[in-house]
Amino acid sequence: MSNRREFMLQVSLGGGVVLAGNAMAQGAMVAESDAQAAALGYKADASKVDKAKFPKFATGQVCTNCALYQGKASDAAGGCPLFAGKQVAGKGWCSAYAKKA
Repeated sequence: MSNRREFMLQVSLGGGVVLAGNAMAQGAMVAESDAQAAALGYKADASKVDKAKFPKFATGQVCTNCALYQGKASDAAGGCPLFAGKQVAGKGWCSAYAKKA
């Protein structure tokens, strides 16, 4: 009986650690200096996009209205499949921007 209690305690504690780890991984913001972010010209603030370097950028294009954005339009940050396990700023932009239908 004692072994079962110890096992259940270890399982419940271990599960909490895994959940906490997932929450932290989901909450990590992608840095503009990240290799993938830099390659895509990601900016956490779309108003700072170099329009000469990215002529396809248009005012109003932000992550929250991109088809790849996995958060709600009202979220300050959300997931993006291009940056697995990290979040992008809702007001951000990258060259993979595709207008949401």
